[in-house]
Amino acid sequence: MNALLKTQPTVFVIFGGTGDLNARKLAPALYNLYLEGWLPQQFAFIGSGRTKLTDDEFRGRMLNDINEFSRSGKVTDEQWQGFVPNVYYQAADVQDAKTYKDFGKKIKSLEGDWKAPANVIYYLAVAPNFFPIIAENLAKAGLTEDTERTRIVIEKPFGHDLESAKELNALLSRIFREKQIYRIDHYLGKETVQNIMAFRFANSIMEPLWNRNSIEHVQISVTESLGVGERTGYYDGSGALRDMIQNHLLQLLCIVAMEPPVSFSAEEVRDRKVDVLRAMRRFTPETVREQAVRGQYGPGWLEGCKVPGYREEPGANPQSNTETFAAVKFFVDNWRWQGVPFYLRTGKRLHRSASVITIQFKDVPHFIFSPETAETMRQNRLIISIQPEMSIRLQVQAKRPGVDMMLNTVDMVFDYKGTYVSEAPEAYETLLLDVMLGDQTLFMRGDQVEEAWDLVMPILTSWQNRISQNFPNYSADSWGPEDAEALVAKDGYHWFTFPLNGKK
Repeated sequence: MNALLKTQPTVFVIFGGTGDLNARKLAPALYNLYLEGWLPQQFAFIGSGRTKLTDDEFRGRMLNDINEFSRSGKVTDEQWQGFVPNVYYQAADVQDAKTYKDFGKKIKSLEGDWKAPANVIYYLAVAPNFFPIIAENLAKAGLTEDTERTRIVIEKPFGHDLESAKELNALLSRIFREKQIYRIDHYLGKETVQNIMAFRFANSIMEPLWNRNSIEHVQISVTESLGVGERTGYYDGSGALRDMIQNHLLQLLCIVAMEPPVSFSAEEVRDRKVDVLRAMRRFTPETVREQAVRGQYGPGWLEGCKVPGYREEPGANPQSNTETFAAVKFFVDNWRWQGVPFYLRTGKRLHRSASVITIQFKDVPHFIFSPETAETMRQNRLIISIQPEMSIRLQVQAKRPGVDMMLNTVDMVFDYKGTYVSEAPEAYETLLLDVMLGDQTLFMRGDQVEEAWDLVMPILTSWQNRISQNFPNYSADSWGPEDAEALVAKDGYHWFTFPLNGKK
């Protein structure tokens, strides 16, 4: 693939080039791809924003951003001098169709210098309300006519609800083919998330166990100790269900629950994910009350510091009904998973920041040992830690050293740091490289987005129509509202919290 890339001239146009996403993620990712030899020899990075900047001024900003946020550390002068001539800036008002002609002129100029046509990638690192405007103006300027070489990358949120997602899909489909549209979810670029498919489909020992006969339930937790911070304006119109469960967590569920694809091609993998979403049991107003819990954090103490509640955050509505915590019990109604609950949980200002998938296996059908031998015995669990630790752990029972028969729970561990010397790439590095390669395996398809919205809409509607009288209902540094524990406790389970890096 590396050799192939070097023959494909590529132009990245970043709308929102002066924004936070480009500073923290996109610019460092492209620079790291350059350092590791993944960018083609003929490439250009064109940042765009409303701010008037020269090329040199933008390059200076970009250098500071890369020095601060790149995993490869400070930039050396030699490395920078090789990269910086390919960086440009184009001031533009995305709402003014006339300014798009300037992008066309710049691209034509680069292709003339390279004496070859280029793949052109338009990355929309802007607010969602600009997605349709930019897409339509690109079309008006004649910048979308080459369906083989033109691609558009769209950040989440992809729609605010089912209706708006359908409208955006319809608009994009009038301008682009589906193979040109890359709906990016950075969670799918994480190394451990990709390894779930490798772990499942490259090991014959897993498939016989990966079903309702052996698995009791599945938990997917993405928890954050941080509050909303400066995102209050966005978050108050979104909430935890829209911000995390509708996309990130449902994507993880699809990877865990999907049927084996015929091949590792983009369409095969995405077809199997859509199959999962279509098989998931839909909610009624009654089941929403039984299977979905929401919460909002109040003031408290975190790591020795007093922190405000959500309603006291700068810019927040003092009577906000927005949830900062959501826990939902899902079912996948098919032969493989019938009756197996999938518990999804996410929230802010919780006790620990972690992303963990726990697959709980059923107990042994007949226990031959005496109860005294297994005081600390647990059922077998497969624990996939996505962050901050990247590992896969299988918890099994083993005999404790000694003359008597005593059982202990032990971990069989695959740990990235302990196994590999090289550092894992950031998620955006993987995803940007896939865009250049034209590989859509890790990107959401239009029908997949709509199925995910269709699944959560009854919950959103119920919560919007029902004002919570008990907000805030959990304090900072807790694991969320009591109702979340009750959600799993009434089924005989409890939320699993993995002691990462030795922390209890």
